[in-house]
Amino acid sequence: MSRWRVGVDSGGTFTDICLFDEQEGRVETWKVPSTPDDPSRGIAQGVEEGMRRVAPEAKSPAASIVYFGHGTTVATNALIQHRGVKTGLITTDGFRDLLEIGRQKRPDLYDIQADKPKTLVPRDLRLEVPERLRHTGEVETPLDEARMRAAARALKAAGVKAVAVSFLYGFVRSDHEKRAVEILREEMPEAFISAGHEIAPEFREYERLSTVVLNAYLGPVMQGYIRRLTPRLEALGMTATPHLTQSNGGVIGFATAADMPVRTVLSGPSTGVVGAQAIGALAGFEDLITFDMGGTSTDVALLQGGRCRLAAEATVHGYPIKAPMLDIHTVGAGGGSIAYIDSGGLLKVGPRSAGADPGPACYGKGNEEPTVTDANVVLQILNPQHLLGGRMTIRQDLAKAAVGRLAERLGLGVPQTAQGILSVVTANMARAIRVISVQRGHDPRDYTLMAFGGAGPVHAVRLAGELEIGRVLVPANPGILCAMGLLLTDLRADFALTRLLPASQVSTPEVAEGFVALAERADRWFVHEGIAAADRRLTRTVDMRYQGQNYELSVAVPDGPVTDASMKALAAGFSEVHRQRYGFAADGDPVQIVTLRVEATGRVRKAELKAHPEAGPDAGRAIVQRRPVWQAEAGEFIETPIYARDALRPGNRFAGPAIVEQMDATTLLPTGWTARVDAYLNLILEAVK
Repeated sequence: MSRWRVGVDSGGTFTDICLFDEQEGRVETWKVPSTPDDPSRGIAQGVEEGMRRVAPEAKSPAASIVYFGHGTTVATNALIQHRGVKTGLITTDGFRDLLEIGRQKRPDLYDIQADKPKTLVPRDLRLEVPERLRHTGEVETPLDEARMRAAARALKAAGVKAVAVSFLYGFVRSDHEKRAVEILREEMPEAFISAGHEIAPEFREYERLSTVVLNAYLGPVMQGYIRRLTPRLEALGMTATPHLTQSNGGVIGFATAADMPVRTVLSGPSTGVVGAQAIGALAGFEDLITFDMGGTSTDVALLQGGRCRLAAEATVHGYPIKAPMLDIHTVGAGGGSIAYIDSGGLLKVGPRSAGADPGPACYGKGNEEPTVTDANVVLQILNPQHLLGGRMTIRQDLAKAAVGRLAERLGLGVPQTAQGILSVVTANMARAIRVISVQRGHDPRDYTLMAFGGAGPVHAVRLAGELEIGRVLVPANPGILCAMGLLLTDLRADFALTRLLPASQVSTPEVAEGFVALAERADRWFVHEGIAAADRRLTRTVDMRYQGQNYELSVAVPDGPVTDASMKALAAGFSEVHRQRYGFAADGDPVQIVTLRVEATGRVRKAELKAHPEAGPDAGRAIVQRRPVWQAEAGEFIETPIYARDALRPGNRFAGPAIVEQMDATTLLPTGWTARVDAYLNLILEAVK
């Protein structure tokens, strides 16, 4: 009997299923509409349909699943829509307003009316208790346990469902926070408790406080979701231990995810980057800009040398999160993004989206506002009759009507308005890519654009032209790459220890001791996850800065024991990283070590992508039809060949204009671009020079 590894990515519009047969090495894919009211329902439906498709004779197909990985937007959506639970905060006496004061930064420097994000814990639920630690860890004021118990009872009486605990310098010494948690569990056994020393044991009090509050706010939401999903999977007959993606690209068990939901806010897009790393390496392109465009948003990331930078801190929807996550930038631009005219009479697209329900106008579910997908249907870039390989009927008449109403207000023709929608959304996405490339010292022209997501390949070449990128890589299954990434990633955890030290030989003993302590924590995690010694890997980095700087850069630690030579190598590495990021290095200025980090990776068996034999350059047999497609360069509809992606073979070549259709995505190849198929069935699109 086949043994299947299954990856599921639950997005805002579609739920993607990727299935890998360990014995035969084949990859199968499936898509179903998402169910925003309860994502677990769509996931269970997709897994059941996908398994029935690959194992129709089996009595209980899900019983043959040996690995289940899942990426979700549950935590992200709860944060965006402020659907977390009623949360309380207990902090050091005098610091209750830190959560609201923050860094005193306005969201927009020149907008005096800009609003800050909603404070997740109202002031009356932010309680203070007498206790104080010094920065050395010395106790200045012991924890007042009577006041702590009274605070717990007050929060319980207020109907609080989750409590965050964050004391000043709790990352140096956790005794007070641990005792506070014990008292809370005694007084509020039913509440979700989140403590700073467990969630973000690092310096910078505001960011640490924000992170632990977010974790508490989202905790019961994630727990409820996992409680609904787990029995649905068990009802299908699945016995494999399920895993959930973290923002750092690795996976963790459901129990850990329920305790630390803040680590899953980029759960969905992170596995797309993991998949891009693996496929890019096989295709021979290590310097990539990933372009993941779905139904609701677009996620972009930069991979240099085959690796995406891991950020120790990020701001997600206005809230600082101090947790390791892949450096992914998101904009509200997707296939469901709605086009409209603003108060100044200008055409705008997004961030408001039609989502999965009702979806774009062409879905025929009641939406009458034009979306990016409707524009592509009007221009016949997308199939004007159906999507998902014929499983989903498309109403081009409704798309034309929606775009037509906008065209009347603009005084333009319907095709010109549809093209205007695509031009605006392309400009939005180009700005996002410049944030992660140009603004960080990288020239996008030196990179290959890797397009995936259900809407990525259809916009990729136009976006590449906007950025003067000459090559685009479209993987074999672009629409489900995030789901496939779940089958290409390992178990992973990150551990950190803040130590403010000079980057010199005088700090060698303390740095060595710190990394030993982190390695011991990693070993305990390996044992908990059941990772064999041969499959364990540790990666060490140090956050460093010039003395007096406010933020740090990550520098890799040389292999082997930490010695005086290691400290010299760290100082040299910091100068190199600083020069790359900012264009200079202040040689001779004192450098400071801030935080020690260890990334623990537990290797697991992954899907294997196999090369296929060369079949020659002729791609003519893959042409299944021709239809008029709007060509922006010509400003008219031109009869265009439509290629079936599954009929293309390695070595096949063809030139634009052309459309490539497959179940999970559509690729547009305009005039002036060529395409070839590589050994791994990737499409390599290149501009004619």
